[in-house]
Order: sequence, then structure tokens, then C-alpha cells
Amino acid sequence: MEAVLWYVLTGTRGGENRARILRTLDEQPRNANQLAEGLDLHYETVRHHLDVLVDNGIVKNSGDDYGAIYLPTGEAQRNWDLVEEIIEKIE
Repeated sequence: MEAVLWYVLTGTRGGENRARILRTLDEQPRNANQLAEGLDLHYETVRHHLDVLVDNGIVKNSGDDYGAIYLPTGEAQRNWDLVEEIIEKIE
């Protein structure tokens, strides 16, 4: 998980937005529309970053596509100290 977190949050374009999304989801699970509004990002941008986070096992969703609620996976929660360390380095 450590390598995945470093890659997804720092090794690719969009890492800063993924970090913002991840931190926001840790505060409270949200759907893509709520994330887009709260982070002042385009809905399709948020959907793309959510797909990257889901595909890498960092975030999971519950529910159907449009109304799906996203939250960090248990694995991401167990590595949250590393998540915070990475986010601090990219801010």
C-alpha cells in the first residue's frame, strides 16, 4: 500500500486533487457531486480521480454510480499516518 499511495498521490498528474479528495472523504463520506461542489472542481474531474483512487484500493464506494458515497478503504485507514505524511509533502 505504501508504494501505491506514493504513486497515486505524488507520481502522477492530479495527485494534489486526489489528496484533497482523500482528506475530504476522511472527514465525511460524500458522493462525487458533493465533492465537486465542496472542492470547487468539475464533476468529471472528481469522477476521474475517484476512479483512480478506487482502482488502487484507496477509496471504496457504496451505492449506485451517480449517488454512490465514497469513503477511504480499511487499508487506507490503517495507513493514514502515511497518507498524512505524503499530503504534507505535496502541500
